Amino acid sequence: MTQNVTLGPLVLSVPLLLAIASYMLATFAGRRAGRESAVDIERQLLRMLVIALVAARAAFVLQFYDVYMKSPLDILNIRDGGWNALVGLGAAMAYAGEQLSRRAAIRKPLIIALGTGAAVWFAGALVLGAGSPSEVRMPSLSLVSVHGSTVALSSFEGKPTVVNLWATWCPPCQREMPMLQQAQAAHPEFHFIFLNQGESPQRVLEYLDASKLNLRNVLLDTRSEAGSLLGHRALPTTLFFDARGRLVDTRLGELSEASLAERLATLYPSTTPRL
Repeated sequence: MTQNVTLGPLVLSVPLLLAIASYMLATFAGRRAGRESAVDIERQLLRMLVIALVAARAAFVLQFYDVYMKSPLDILNIRDGGWNALVGLGAAMAYAGEQLSRRAAIRKPLIIALGTGAAVWFAGALVLGAGSPSEVRMPSLSLVSVHGSTVALSSFEGKPTVVNLWATWCPPCQREMPMLQQAQAAHPEFHFIFLNQGESPQRVLEYLDASKLNLRNVLLDTRSEAGSLLGHRALPTTLFFDARGRLVDTRLGELSEASLAERLATLYPSTTPRL
């Protein structure tokens, strides 16, 4: 099962849609249960959501404090996917526990709302898990490099590999390229592969030259076969494979220095991410 849904120009991840559905149904169930005692449960759920998001982001920023201090405004760029979900969930549950212990009137509707949201989330996660292949591997493709040589993707097995699907016309791709170039230079223990989607060698070379990018392993996927085989057509998409060529994580959307460092540290703990 694909992990994203395309709605016109908008591409949303299925887990994000599941989280939104869980919150909406929790709000609906809590509102109905709260009518009996005239309790505005929606306000409590909204506060929980805000607390969870702020705590999750703050914890992530603190975890990568040195990185964010290089450019403090990046703290506000939540598009980088930098969240500490466990801290966010813990903060929300702490607030819910405080409200349940202090306000008897909201106990029933809040418990019903939280139970509904949790049930929807776990049911959706089970469906997603059942519909997903047990193992996704590096595609068995041979592609032409930007310099004309033929390269088999299977030749990169043996090291953890980061595969970036990109195009020259994609603004988020353009923004993350300098950071990915820096990461490639700093991490010889990883392969970094840049799979350009659907563009000519001349266009790619012109862009790399104009942007002063010196990247290794720039390959041309002129028919966007890799994205199609992996179920990802949105750009940029970054895929993380282990040394045996198995997909272990995916980032849909722009990466930041911190969110890349987190994934490298989490997925490959034997290395020390440094950018």
